[in-house]
Amino acid sequence: MTDEDDADVIFTSTVRADEITFHEVPETGVEFPGDTDDRSTSGSDRTNLPDQVRPHVTYHAIQVDYRIKAYLDQAERPDR
Repeated sequence: MTDEDDADVIFTSTVRADEITFHEVPETGVEFPGDTDDRSTSGSDRTNLPDQVRPHVTYHAIQVDYRIKAYLDQAERPDR
């Protein structure tokens, strides 16, 4: 088992759309407040959707695979 497989919290999601139009560029972000360690991460794999979308552009046949992996700080981690 790798460190990635041993994350304390793993969240994954897939979003698909035939088409999507953003009327304004969204502000996005993930924070890891509290007792998480530096390995905690998030990211996405996108199909037919750029990292920086543009307003009033219609994107077609999009898919976004998103993941969050959080690790508790070892000093705060409960026994398993």
